Amino acid sequence: MDTQTDWRYNEDRMHVRSSALKVLLNKFGKTLKEDGSSNYSNRSIYECVNDWVSQGNATTSGIVKYYLAYYKNR
Repeated sequence: MDTQTDWRYNEDRMHVRSSALKVLLNKFGKTLKEDGSSNYSNRSIYECVNDWVSQGNATTSGIVKYYLAYYKNR
């Protein structure tokens, strides 16, 4: 994979990736179970962001609902 020519890694997409990651980590990355473990895996958050960007989404609008629908139980 050549990140110099792959559209998923151009400047605009990297901005969406960064924003999406911030949204999901702020929403789901801080919630803990009683034993101190996370309710949501970091892996599921990162996979969701990668898929979100790879599908061509240009904003983060809707990513929380998308995460809840497809990634929260991973």
